[in-house]
Amino acid sequence: MVPLFVAIAAFLPYAPTLGGDFVTWDDNRNFLDNPHYRGLGWRELGWMWTTFHMGHYVPLTWMTLGLDFELWGMDPFGYHLVNTALHAANAVVVYFVARRLLALVRSATPRDSELTVPCAVAALVFAIHPLRVESVAWITERRDVLSLLFGLASVLAYVRSRADHTRSSRRYWGSVVLFACTLLSKATLVTLPAILLLLNVYPLRRLGGDVGWRSAGARRVYAELAPFAAVSLAVSVLSLVALDPPVQLGMGDKIAASAFSLAFYIRKTIVPSGLAPLYEMPPDIDPLAPRYLASYAIVGAVALGAVLVRRRWPGLTAALVAFVVITLPMLGIVQNGPQIAADRYTYHAAPVVGLLVGGALARWRGRPLRVAALTAAGALSVLAVLTWRQTDVWRDSDRLWSRVLSVDSTSSVAQIAMGDLRIAQGRLDEAAFHYGRGVAIDTDYAEGHNNLGVALSRLGKVGEAADHFQMAAALDTTYADAYANWGVALSRLGDHDAALQRFRKAIALDARHADARVNYGNALLRSGQAAAAVEQYRAANEVRPGHPDTHVNWGAALAQLGRYTEAADRFREALSLDPSNIEAREYLDRATRLAARQDDSTRREP
Repeated sequence: MVPLFVAIAAFLPYAPTLGGDFVTWDDNRNFLDNPHYRGLGWRELGWMWTTFHMGHYVPLTWMTLGLDFELWGMDPFGYHLVNTALHAANAVVVYFVARRLLALVRSATPRDSELTVPCAVAALVFAIHPLRVESVAWITERRDVLSLLFGLASVLAYVRSRADHTRSSRRYWGSVVLFACTLLSKATLVTLPAILLLLNVYPLRRLGGDVGWRSAGARRVYAELAPFAAVSLAVSVLSLVALDPPVQLGMGDKIAASAFSLAFYIRKTIVPSGLAPLYEMPPDIDPLAPRYLASYAIVGAVALGAVLVRRRWPGLTAALVAFVVITLPMLGIVQNGPQIAADRYTYHAAPVVGLLVGGALARWRGRPLRVAALTAAGALSVLAVLTWRQTDVWRDSDRLWSRVLSVDSTSSVAQIAMGDLRIAQGRLDEAAFHYGRGVAIDTDYAEGHNNLGVALSRLGKVGEAADHFQMAAALDTTYADAYANWGVALSRLGDHDAALQRFRKAIALDARHADARVNYGNALLRSGQAAAAVEQYRAANEVRPGHPDTHVNWGAALAQLGRYTEAADRFREALSLDPSNIEAREYLDRATRLAARQDDSTRREP
């Protein structure tokens, strides 16, 4: 019954996420705008196992999301349900891992009843903490909860295979396979071989101490870990290829950012307040600024403490080392993304914190244990309330970006994202305000300039809009959207030749840019090149079939060429896609009359 209790207790604080939506923080690009993952057919599976979509190679995660689509379609409820269920399963596996490891520490059996409370607390300290909300409530982070499930199972299988006198070969190779599944779900746990090495030092005691580091027994341990290291190396290389990391920080800046991140995770684990979905990397890092100096001091103090207590409390030292080793890949060694730190980056190291607390409880017996357990229950209750509240941040995009701005109003990413929300809601003045703030904060933000241009254009400030599209294109010469939008603005300003050049550039950058092709066709049509316009509309329809505006414009071009019957077919297609399209209906009536006259004229010819 204890694992069942752990699962339910781990699930309940995240129940509000079941009413959450997809959010405009990668969910839109991963799910709403991505048809490739939708299902488990051969085409979808082929995409899942070959794609580096958004810089990740996570085929097993995509497979679970493809199954979600089969079960729930595009209803976010089901995706959230699976995320939360996987997190509850992780809590249960943490419970069993804790029983194994704490039994080794106490030289007891894993079934020892005195381990039940400490191990349950260990599992719940991991599961019921506000820092876990991001990984559970964010559908994109399915890769976190899934990869940790495989990773914990791999550790459990390995410890069981080595702790048992039988040295089970089946469990050992099962652990290797589970580790491979871990990295195919997300490559965060590439340092797991180092964690297994650490476990062999303590509490397995198969390395160091009386055994030594070069004995026959030690060499057997190294040989055991070689397959894990080979899998880790292979996936690390693949992940770097997938990531295609951008320009990196200088070494001094990188050290400062890494120290800040590690100190941040330690502080937020102890006092989980002021949490937000994004902690944006500052545009400039001064390694001698007070917050970085404080971070060096925190990291140094923790490192010194780990060294000083290594003989008296080896479990504490092992836990601190494990926490750092697991978080190492997320500390900015390879900088990617706009964040200096992220709540989700603590997810894989969090079981270590739970084990540390559970290990402390396991040192007590009798009444002291009961008092400690009641204290832990009170602390867990507080954490559960904080976690419940934190889930509200992830309910929808508006709350998410509002929370980021409430914590850091200088976040250019959040300002631009809030502008995107407002422009989608038709609140153009507010959109322009947020976009303006975003590009003022980060003048090199190409997407911000492009989006500000869109808002200004819709407000009728076409000249200003064209300036920002030009800026976006100058900042990112591969930005097809910027060139396409610039072309529209120039066309509206009457500079048709320049507009045609921008549309051609956009299509050269992205041949599948349907909007650019439609607008290019419109510009060609206005310049009297109806035949060329028809080809652009046809190409746009191949890239994005079923768009009514494409068919309306296509029909207009055909009508200009005198091909009224074909034009009428295009207008009918537009109406079948959008019955309320008044323009298509008016054009259809006119094209039908002209086609009838054309037929009559043809029949009267001798």
